[in-house]
Amino acid sequence: MKISYNWLKQFLHIDWEAEKTAELLTDLGLEVEGISEFETVKGGLKGIVVGHVLTCIKHPNADKLKLTTVDIGADAPVQIVCGAPNVDKGQKVPVATIGTTLYTAEGEAWKIKKGKIRGEESHGMICAEDELGLGKGHDGIMVLDEDLKPGTPCAEIFEVETDIIFEIGLTPNRADAMSHFGVARDLRAGLIQQEITKELITPPVTNFNIENRSLKIAVDVLNNDLAPRYCGVTISNLEVKDSPDWLKNRLRSIGLTPKNNVVDATNYVLHELGQPLHAFDANKIKGHKIEVKTVAAGTKFTTLDDVERELHEEDLMICDEEKPLCIAGIFGGKDSGVTENTTSIFLESAYFNPVSVRKTAKRHGLNTDASFRFERGIDIQNVEYALRRAASLIKEIAGGDITSDIVDLYSKKVEDHEVFLTYEKINKLIGQEISRETIKSILTSLDIKVKNVSESGMGLAIPFYRVDVQRPVDVIEEILRVYGYNNINFTTKLNASIATTSRFEDYKLQNVIGNQLASQGFYEIMANSLTTIEYNKHSEAIKDENSVAMLNPLSSDLSVLRQSMLFSGLEAISHNINRKRLNLKFFEFGKTYHNFSDKRIENKHLSLFLTGNQEDDNWYGAQKKSDFFYLKSSIETVLSKLGINKTSSTPVENDVYQEGLSLKGNKLSLVEFGVIKPTIANAFDIKQEVLFADFNWDNIIKLAAQNTVIFKEISKYPVVKRDFALLLDSKVSFKDLYDIAFETEKKFLKEVNLFDVYTGDKLPEGKKSYAVSFTLADDKDTLKDKQIDKIMSKLRNNYENKLGAELR
Repeated sequence: MKISYNWLKQFLHIDWEAEKTAELLTDLGLEVEGISEFETVKGGLKGIVVGHVLTCIKHPNADKLKLTTVDIGADAPVQIVCGAPNVDKGQKVPVATIGTTLYTAEGEAWKIKKGKIRGEESHGMICAEDELGLGKGHDGIMVLDEDLKPGTPCAEIFEVETDIIFEIGLTPNRADAMSHFGVARDLRAGLIQQEITKELITPPVTNFNIENRSLKIAVDVLNNDLAPRYCGVTISNLEVKDSPDWLKNRLRSIGLTPKNNVVDATNYVLHELGQPLHAFDANKIKGHKIEVKTVAAGTKFTTLDDVERELHEEDLMICDEEKPLCIAGIFGGKDSGVTENTTSIFLESAYFNPVSVRKTAKRHGLNTDASFRFERGIDIQNVEYALRRAASLIKEIAGGDITSDIVDLYSKKVEDHEVFLTYEKINKLIGQEISRETIKSILTSLDIKVKNVSESGMGLAIPFYRVDVQRPVDVIEEILRVYGYNNINFTTKLNASIATTSRFEDYKLQNVIGNQLASQGFYEIMANSLTTIEYNKHSEAIKDENSVAMLNPLSSDLSVLRQSMLFSGLEAISHNINRKRLNLKFFEFGKTYHNFSDKRIENKHLSLFLTGNQEDDNWYGAQKKSDFFYLKSSIETVLSKLGINKTSSTPVENDVYQEGLSLKGNKLSLVEFGVIKPTIANAFDIKQEVLFADFNWDNIIKLAAQNTVIFKEISKYPVVKRDFALLLDSKVSFKDLYDIAFETEKKFLKEVNLFDVYTGDKLPEGKKSYAVSFTLADDKDTLKDKQIDKIMSKLRNNYENKLGAELR
């Protein structure tokens, strides 16, 4: 939000430097994010002076140029080459001296330099009005008043105004500060706390007089809940034209483009008092009647931006007897606005329900200065005063007469919100005691009325416009921000309690696995839980009716909560691939959201994404692509880290995978993983293979908590390794060898590993060779050769008898 310092000073006479004022505003909670300068003429006419043309002759080397000598108030006249057809001896003209910066119509800067034009020196430039930013004319140079003295700065002649603009990052709760007057009100409270008392000057409405009652517009509010207060008045015999310079400069300083004096006046009051207003051409109101109501769904309505919109049955509209004229509190209609032919207006000032305005604005994708304020809640008690202020201003700059009484439909008057605040609560929350007189002074400066005082606390009446102050704690926050957070002392003692938690707490397991995945080269992503319902079409298992939809979505791309972790991850992959990051490893902890007929469910997930090569390009080895087995190994390391080693696998049933597996443990579904279908990847503009794993994190936590970790002493006795090279039928698997080995020897056998496989023409048909190693150990003694030979003999016999193996 832009705030003009000059405008602010109209309400509060302050002569502080802008930086000091910005610091106080920031301390008060109105954070000043930037300070910039505004000039009614870009460059402020610096370096532009009045010149007196002493001589003017034809340029000796150019037909269309003239050679002049000009008195610019310096020690001696200067020679200037000028191409304007109207330059002549004796004129007083604006001269840009050497070193002056001028600006093009597009705002590009260029500097006046000493130079030669067709062989003649030129020490400056005689300017046209468009070259100075004073107009659009370029037919010739500007000719000034003959009485002006050479050397006079042109900034003094044209009354160039400079201003300081504060860019305030207004938080959504501070609806009371959405205007210059609101900011001035807060600033005054801050000054009082610094023992600087300044009067807050209220904009005048003294010239609001009803001249006659010749133009009456009847008003009927059909829905008081959506429009609790509605005011209006008519003004006749006015003249729509350009606004005076002072008004245009005020609007331009905060980034608004002036339209005409009537529209500019309503915009001025909007930013002055925070009350949106709207002016209707009274001659376009059929039946001389305004109806505030909703209309039938599907009704067509063309707004001021020339867009035809289809109305919703809950959209509040301002209508005449025949048609809608305006979307209440948001945007005017094309056929009811003020034009240069308008001679009488109906001026509206109202309070519209914030929730209704927000829903309508979001439905139609509109965000206006008016809706911005109505959505957050304006001051309902200020509606009529703002109407009087705007009507007075329009009379001043557009002429005309006020030709009706003020219509003020205010069915249920609101009262100030009452709060009882105890001193104990104040001291406990702040952490130190603030004097009661200081507290009363701060509250009074914020227009919070102290209705009664007791030994324990105060009864307070909160003005309606402070929509964010509803509880005692809110009042304490108000006291603190004006008193100054920097004035609160900090103790040197820090008290804290230590909580005992299980090592299987969700966040602890997330940290453990997150660190492990990061050490394996994965990067954590955090995606938005809001997504588009269009992604549901990629899987038959994801139903639109199971989506949790937003009531007021920011956009169609953020309209539902996600039902799958896949699509947000694919968005991240696509974003990185488009920026030439082709080898990616991502993981994300997050939730999915599901809406069923009887309940809503949130499920926790851990998702892994792999695409491209396992490592970035390097010189020391050939690249390996991230494939199904690499993903499987990453999954196994996660499960192993959590002590989950016993799992069973089945083919995955999820239709987003081209191929994949589903792992279960203790009958709980743990993870589904595989290769994503190319058609889904292509939908995200991904041309390379993507692998995806989706852990059911809730089940992972359950199973991890059931795991019993047994610690045992490391044996001090040596291990023994023996090998077999076995000739086997090709149908025999390593699992068969593994199971028989542990059936044969349960006490001393520790490990069985397959370290070589051979198949080829040197072996009989249907045969293969396995090289298997066996690790033996006794935890209580050193194994003897006889014991080892006996075990290996039993193993050999069982392999021969059960598998038909031959020792090679």
